Formats: sequence, C-alpha cells, structure tokens
Amino acid sequence: MDKTILAVDDSVSIRKFITLALKVQGFKIVTCADGMEALEALPNHQIDLMITDLNMPNVDGFELIRVVRQNPEYKNLPIIILSSLSDNNDIENGLKLGANSYLIKPFNTKKIQYEVSKYLN
Repeated sequence: MDKTILAVDDSVSIRKFITLALKVQGFKIVTCADGMEALEALPNHQIDLMITDLNMPNVDGFELIRVVRQNPEYKNLPIIILSSLSDNNDIENGLKLGANSYLIKPFNTKKIQYEVSKYLN
C-alpha cells in the first residue's frame, strides 16, 4: 500500500526538496503552503505522516500540530517538524505539542528519509 505524506512549508523549494527526497522511496506527497491549507487537506487524503515547518503565514506549525493532536482521528499520526528554529524552547514546545521528531534546516535527503523510515516502513 502506498503511504501518503503531507508536507507543509511556505517555501516552494523546501516542498520540492521534500517531494523529491521522498518520492524516490515510493511515497505519495501532498503539499501545502501553510497550516490552514494543511487542515483543509487532511480530511481529503489518507495521510500517514506529516512533515511541517513552524514559521508559516495564516496558521503556523505550532498551531497546526495543536489542532491536529486535538482530533482523535490523528492522535497517532507521526509528525516531523522541519524548521530553521533551533532554539531549545522551540524544539521543546514542538515536541510537547505532540511532534514525534524535530529536524533543523538545513537538512539533507538522507536525514529526512531516515526520519520518515522510523515511522513508515
């Protein structure tokens, strides 16, 4: 069965990078430019894992994770934060809200593939 990953980032180049890095592993990628788009996309796709940035317009990553985790349907959805915010408070807040992993930009293909493989086999 194909696994679908939701990639949420306001940067087109980051979305493209994530898509290229994970498509080669056979994943289907749904991309969104911000948390608002992601919240609209979630019910319309069978999402197996979410990768999200934190600094985004409209609904940021912290709020996105908070809202997703409040929905019982997504309580076990693996969430990977991919952010340039490297402050310990940001990392702690992201993980406290319910993210499973926290990757700091810049990142490489192998790192993102490894993180995803921890949750999706």
